[in-house]
Amino acid sequence: MRTVTGPTDHVVVVGAGLAGLSAALRLAGAGRQVTLLERESIPGGRAGRVSLEGFEFDTGPTVLTMPELIEDALDCVGERMCDWLELRSVRPAYRGFFPDGSTVDVHADVEEMAREVERVAGTAEAAGYRRFVEFVSRLYQLEMRHFIDRNLDSPLSLSVPALARVVALGGLRRLAPKVGQYLEDPRLRRLFSFQAMYAGLSPYDALGLYAVIAYMDSVAGVFVPVGGMHAVPTALAGAAAKHGVDIQYGREAKGVVVQGNRATGVITADGEPVEADAVVLTVDLPVAWPTLLGRRPARLRWLRYSPSCVLIQVGSGATYSQIAHHNIHFGQSWRCIFSDLIDSGRLMRDPSFFVSNPSLGDSSLAPPGRQLYTVLVPAPHTGWDIDWAVIGPRYRDELMSTMDSRGYVGFGDAVEVERVVTPRDWEDMGLAAGAPFSLAHTLSQTGPFRPSNLARGLDNVVFAGSATQPGVGVPMVLISGRLAAERITGPDRSYRSRAWR
Repeated sequence: MRTVTGPTDHVVVVGAGLAGLSAALRLAGAGRQVTLLERESIPGGRAGRVSLEGFEFDTGPTVLTMPELIEDALDCVGERMCDWLELRSVRPAYRGFFPDGSTVDVHADVEEMAREVERVAGTAEAAGYRRFVEFVSRLYQLEMRHFIDRNLDSPLSLSVPALARVVALGGLRRLAPKVGQYLEDPRLRRLFSFQAMYAGLSPYDALGLYAVIAYMDSVAGVFVPVGGMHAVPTALAGAAAKHGVDIQYGREAKGVVVQGNRATGVITADGEPVEADAVVLTVDLPVAWPTLLGRRPARLRWLRYSPSCVLIQVGSGATYSQIAHHNIHFGQSWRCIFSDLIDSGRLMRDPSFFVSNPSLGDSSLAPPGRQLYTVLVPAPHTGWDIDWAVIGPRYRDELMSTMDSRGYVGFGDAVEVERVVTPRDWEDMGLAAGAPFSLAHTLSQTGPFRPSNLARGLDNVVFAGSATQPGVGVPMVLISGRLAAERITGPDRSYRSRAWR
């Protein structure tokens, strides 16, 4: 494994999101002096917080899986997660709503889920579900140990025996037919393959190896932090500060000072330089190269991005007894939504979307008698020709009508406070192509083919975040922070993720 060369006593980390905090904790635990620069007044990055009239909105991820990765990061400085964060299991993990009026609850407990599968699709389908769990569990163990939770310098870094086992399991087949090998009911096929959208792909194009995402939430379980998702970066930042990380809020990085092939520091918006022996950048990689490093590698022109999303968050006086904490509403069409979003770059003609009701289990997030709702609707990224200044308000109104027709009667009329985020807004926040799910996990952007976390041509600059290895999602971003830290400190097997121990 290649590592940063030269002195690494003082490391500057840019960005106090989950990746930056993960890296900072591991660097501090390894004895480095760490300065963490964050442009906002709070930690979190994409996992931030907006407070509006007593409603507490998480600005980023709503689903938490693999909490052992949080525990692992805190353990690097000798802290216990239970002293910083209270987690509750979400049951059911999801509730799926289908056009025929049926619902299917997704449970992490295998036997409980098998009973649910038997209820909706019969005993043969329940047996198929159990075989599916065996498949994704074996696949997860292989991928986490050999491909996800380690730095990969090139395809030659891959374990050939492990890769052969992945191939034998069917990991290089397409995801949709692989899921269909175990499940025949079209509702269940959707529930256990929609996760491909997180990877920026249609389940008909994604490789079977991305079934591990279904393992993470549908088998390993979904959790919610008390206080909302923002409680996670708050806990990590608190532990980091306790152990000597100098977190400087309200300090935006404007550039990396480079002499020859080495970074010597970071210039902030106030013009003050912060000297560094090594630098970790968690700014979105395709943005960090030109804006902070003043370079534009040729590969940036060919990167393929995941679809974006329109996010509608409301504080409301309405309640809906039929929903769970996390809800997935499927439209009549299925294949068409992927061709709309990915191939044609247009809004879904028959939307499928995600609704979260975080105040359902945590009343502290809303005023008494009120509810929080987050509606996430996939949409084309800004590389397509859509004028979001014009389309955004109109599409918001269409979605309010869609919510009403999908069972949220009076949803628009009950709105008391609201925030709407379009792909153009995501881009203005610093996300390339306005894509919060970052680079699509095509084969050419997966594993050792994904942009490296080592900045080519610079001896001591490392990237972390969803646009580098291993990829998208809260678990992957936390791992990316550790992988970035190990590029500086060298690998420390004593902190190898508990996720596959």
